[in-house]
Amino acid sequence: MTRRYFGTDGIRGRVGEYPITADFMLKLGWAAGRVLAGRGTNNQVLIGKDTRLSNYMFESALEAGLSAAGVNIQLLGPMPTPAIAYLTKTLQANAGIVISASHNPHYDNGIKFFSSLGRKLDDATEEAIEAQLDKQLETVSSEALGKAYRMVDATGRYIEFCKHTMRAGVDLSGLRLVVDCANGAGYQVAPAVFRELGAEVFRVGTDPDGLNINVDCGSLHPERLRREVAERGAHAGIALDGDGDRVIMVDEHGELLDGDDLLWIIAGERRDAGELRGPVVGTLMSNLGLELALRELDVAFERTKVGDRYVLERLLEREGTLGGESSGHIVCLDRTSTGDGVVSALQVLGRAVKTGRSLSELCQGMERLPQHMINVPVAVRRDPWEVDGVAEAVREVEGQLGEAGRVLLRPSGTEPVVRVMVEGRERETVERLVGQLADRVADAFATAPQAAD
Repeated sequence: MTRRYFGTDGIRGRVGEYPITADFMLKLGWAAGRVLAGRGTNNQVLIGKDTRLSNYMFESALEAGLSAAGVNIQLLGPMPTPAIAYLTKTLQANAGIVISASHNPHYDNGIKFFSSLGRKLDDATEEAIEAQLDKQLETVSSEALGKAYRMVDATGRYIEFCKHTMRAGVDLSGLRLVVDCANGAGYQVAPAVFRELGAEVFRVGTDPDGLNINVDCGSLHPERLRREVAERGAHAGIALDGDGDRVIMVDEHGELLDGDDLLWIIAGERRDAGELRGPVVGTLMSNLGLELALRELDVAFERTKVGDRYVLERLLEREGTLGGESSGHIVCLDRTSTGDGVVSALQVLGRAVKTGRSLSELCQGMERLPQHMINVPVAVRRDPWEVDGVAEAVREVEGQLGEAGRVLLRPSGTEPVVRVMVEGRERETVERLVGQLADRVADAFATAPQAAD
């Protein structure tokens, strides 16, 4: 079935432009309610949101649609995406809905769904919701309408859950932390978690006004966090994105640690504890240095397409427990059911406390390889491997890189470009080869037939 609304991470777009409109959200709530009714134990759907101004409108529209379908609603208010996943599973609800566009600006918004297991919906369920959207909205009888409640203890429940993902007897006493919540969904819970575990917490990005989510703060804009860590003499900085499922960190020297660094630290902790099951799963964009470092520890590493959805699918297939993306989506399936920025940061800090080592010391053992990418504009969208001359050009570059190098060609799903990435041991060589390969790809597309296959 061709998807019209659902992408790899729910439904997303510009507020006021279809389908991110109030009338569509009303119909979506009804359609989801009809499909998901009866999948939990108490006929209820949870709705959480980040701090965008448009969420008042969309929350009300979804609530009305679900009620019309005869499903009860629990309103959680501003909460991180992983909190909705956790509470959906804990409360055995039919599903959880998150109103958020993650790291996007305030004028974008979107919808994510979680199943009763706290995982993203499977393809069949998403397709069933899309099919239901084509039908006429029919309201259940008056006595069967869904009721709406506001969950007053949602924040406390999630804070306690996060705290209990730390190992028994390990806390954060004595640590000075700067916590940047991107003026987003984690602005209440994240500082509370770290503070209640004993850390001294300095807050950044915790004054949302509906429009400043992700503005010059959070995981995409860590400049202020780095300055604050230096000025405060902090042991670490933690930056979430707008919906709290992504995290990057800053070490005691102000150096950035991305998802690859965090995976390396957590993998070492789980391996030492004898708790690492299955392969560590990354994506096509994960740094080769992570793969090589894990190989030295005899830890298997596998790659998926870009997207935390694919990381999670591979972990479930391979019965693994740890995976993530360079962007900071870290999945610890031995602690929770989806990517969780706060929980991931706690696993890293727990390792630091237990070993008495700083974050910079914990990163030792993984040598990040230079990685450079160029976006090559193309007139037609085609699989680059099917264009004459591209495969030959790639083989030539791979031959010059040897075993300690990697080439990736990836057509963009949203732009008319092919992403050309080269990774290797020497930065000058990488930059020369990626430029050379980008030129070859551009020439190959320029002489290719002008109609897509």
